[in-house]
Amino acid sequence: MPIPHEAIKTVLDQVLPHIEQHIKSQTSSPTKQPFILALTGLQGSGKSTWTDALVKTLRESHKYKTINLSLDDLYLDHDELVKLRTANQSNKLVQMRGQPGTHDMVLARSFFESLNNGHEVYIPSFDKSKFNGEGGRAPREIWERIPSDAVIDIVVFEGWCVGFQPLKEIDLRQRWENALHKESKSVYPTETLKEHAVEHLLEANAKLRGYCDLFMGPRHLDFLVHLDSDDLANVYQWRVQQEHALRQRACESMTDEDVVQFVKSYMPAYELYLDQLRCGFFNLKSSDVAKKGQLRVVLDQDRKVVNTVLYE
Repeated sequence: MPIPHEAIKTVLDQVLPHIEQHIKSQTSSPTKQPFILALTGLQGSGKSTWTDALVKTLRESHKYKTINLSLDDLYLDHDELVKLRTANQSNKLVQMRGQPGTHDMVLARSFFESLNNGHEVYIPSFDKSKFNGEGGRAPREIWERIPSDAVIDIVVFEGWCVGFQPLKEIDLRQRWENALHKESKSVYPTETLKEHAVEHLLEANAKLRGYCDLFMGPRHLDFLVHLDSDDLANVYQWRVQQEHALRQRACESMTDEDVVQFVKSYMPAYELYLDQLRCGFFNLKSSDVAKKGQLRVVLDQDRKVVNTVLYE
């Protein structure tokens, strides 16, 4: 489903002043860093479609040299993913790709370090169709290449857990213990923490801390757009809709039951980190508002924008 032009304009009206100031501030700098526009969102919220629309508008309407990277393209290669799940068979969080710990930190470091002007940039690519849908890294020779003499103005960095920040161990344990006493009989469960060992949640939390330190924390990003919903159960329905559409095109997709299990694997992170993200990613001080920014875009069950919240 295409993103309405009005929705893209609403978002870019907030982002463009930050981009303009960022580029102006680097006019006399010998090394220029691109503006990092992060896009995070719930499963099925349309992150890829939003990314495509933002990139197209920034390129065509505003003439900015813009590239994009998905966190998914930083996954470990297939063999490493297999090793990870085989070595941790009791850990349900790593039995499929997605969670912090299933991405290649060396590859992530290499990409983000290459963004300094004067370096050749290769944009990684992960092919989710390989190995019967388990996925594997696409050959480097087909990655998009940006020559060393090209100036990159903007990088749109998209990912489902971009913007999540690790909790203190005591806080994570408390949330897990509180979850042990909750019952959920919903077809679309949004309380799943008790289905996982706290040690496994802590491992993912530690991996998330590594991501934030290396490339995903507030100091690495310039503006964050968050595709959200007031009803977390919408994530299941969005993914069901996507699979039904895929079935019409390709005659093959996950069943509704498969979708529920798939989304459930992401739900613990939403339970742990969404509240913190909604309170503000950058913890903006008055002196920082012109430099950094965050916009929450609230979607309804049909993925239509019903509200936007600018953090100031």
